[in-house]
Amino acid sequence: MSGLKRFWQGLCALLLVGIVVVPLSQVVMRDIFLSPLVGAEELTRFLLVCLVFASYPLVVGHGENIGMSELRDMLTGRPRRLLDTTIFVASAVASGVVAFATITTIADNLNNATPTLKIPFWIFLGSTAIGFAVAALQHVIRLRGQSATASHDDPPEVS
Repeated sequence: MSGLKRFWQGLCALLLVGIVVVPLSQVVMRDIFLSPLVGAEELTRFLLVCLVFASYPLVVGHGENIGMSELRDMLTGRPRRLLDTTIFVASAVASGVVAFATITTIADNLNNATPTLKIPFWIFLGSTAIGFAVAALQHVIRLRGQSATASHDDPPEVS
């Protein structure tokens, strides 16, 4: 496992820990010490958004994203490779478009922040842009891997 992938997994694990610890701390502070944490709900939402979009490239890298496997499993040979290629290309393009759209949205919202904690919106949107950009790259890498193995799987043509 590469160091970057391990780092990314660790970052996602920390975000997940935050999603558990922040609300727990809010409950303890509010119910036991009668002193609620201001902005805990906002921070929890922030952590959830960041976790969802930061973990998406890991899902894609493991090939665990949603797919209609029933149709794919019925196909063999070239039709299956054609469907796989179409899916990888469409997924890469869609992820790239979302990343680009998010980057343009960041540019339009650089001065906006959350109401209570004043967390800049670009942090929320940044996790989305990075997540989808890396996912697009993952789709391209999987496409290249699929096309490299497909050339070895093709039966020899008979003339």
